[in-house]
Amino acid sequence: MLNIVLFGPPGSGKGTQSELLQEKFNLVHLSTGDVCREEIKKASPEGLEAKRLIDGGNFFTDELAYRIVEKFLDFHKDAKGFVYDGIPRHVGQIPVFAELLTKRNSAVDLVIEIKVEKEELIQRLLTRGESLGRPDDSCREVIEKRLRIYSEVTAPIADSYRKQGVYQSLDGMGSVKEILERISQLIEKLFADKLANIELK
Repeated sequence: MLNIVLFGPPGSGKGTQSELLQEKFNLVHLSTGDVCREEIKKASPEGLEAKRLIDGGNFFTDELAYRIVEKFLDFHKDAKGFVYDGIPRHVGQIPVFAELLTKRNSAVDLVIEIKVEKEELIQRLLTRGESLGRPDDSCREVIEKRLRIYSEVTAPIADSYRKQGVYQSLDGMGSVKEILERISQLIEKLFADKLANIELK
């Protein structure tokens, strides 16, 4: 099994790239946000708990998020590999995530941080906010706050994974196609043997 974690600041394109990698390498894309929203839609016990938290103006707890992720992994137990988007979200989640994979005789193979210049991120998000009507992407001040939170909360996971020898930094400037090509070349270079066991599309 191949486990790839993709992370980067808002506007870096990690969601788009995760979906493209899923298609190209026949992996399962696990977006924590999408999976949690699906549980809410299905009104599962976890979904109802998540809805109560959201309705009360609270964030998901780590414990709840991982219960939902675990259900997703169990449902896709025959997958050849995963590309994770939005997990782990902070340093404290790393050991919990590792334990979750260890229980399935697996581990993180590669962590890719997509690096994009700050002003480019802001412009991408403003454009997205205008085209999709997303309030969290429509104001420069709000966007800069989101980028600060990312820098303080999520970016530090890079150091932990660098020490484990699985971290790679990648230039996220350019077109979607160019960035996909860079990520693909990195994966193909590092995991030729594993990819040989995955039926590529």
